[in-house]
Amino acid sequence: MIFGYARVSTKDQNLDAQIDALKAAGCERIFQEKESGTKDNRPEREKLLSQLRPGDTVIIYKFDRFGRSFKDLIEKAETLREMDVSFVSLKDGIATNTPAGKLQFNVFAAMAEFERDMIRERTMAGLESARARGRVGGAKPKLTPKQQKDVTDAYNKGGISVNQLASSFGVSRNTIYNVVNQSKQPK
Repeated sequence: MIFGYARVSTKDQNLDAQIDALKAAGCERIFQEKESGTKDNRPEREKLLSQLRPGDTVIIYKFDRFGRSFKDLIEKAETLREMDVSFVSLKDGIATNTPAGKLQFNVFAAMAEFERDMIRERTMAGLESARARGRVGGAKPKLTPKQQKDVTDAYNKGGISVNQLASSFGVSRNTIYNVVNQSKQPK
């Protein structure tokens, strides 16, 4: 079966041009959505994906209508490939059911993987550089060292509940337990 998928970003935009192009391309069923491109939750796209069977074809107007990012598009296209479903973009002129289309799409996929690897490499280098300068990631402590000592002393002395400590310091019970447990660890 040949399925179509059309999407615009806002309720004010019109799907007519996409639908006309998808019908002209032979789509038997068209899923339509008015959702922001940044949202991953797209109910109509999910319905489409759930109905696909091996040998089906998904036609879209343009790549940016199907995925929220290039990475997302590559992942969705890989899912279609694993399902043995062809993927066609009318305006981008790529169809994964042809040798040339497969090549083009694989080049795009390789570029996306290269980009992810480069981002990961830069991130790791940045973290290593920050650590070398004494900076560590993670959330800032909710309590100052003096407050942590006060919490530990009050807890160890007894007579005050964890709930009362949490309330008086404006933190959660888990924070109190973490501070107390951390004070028990050998330094």
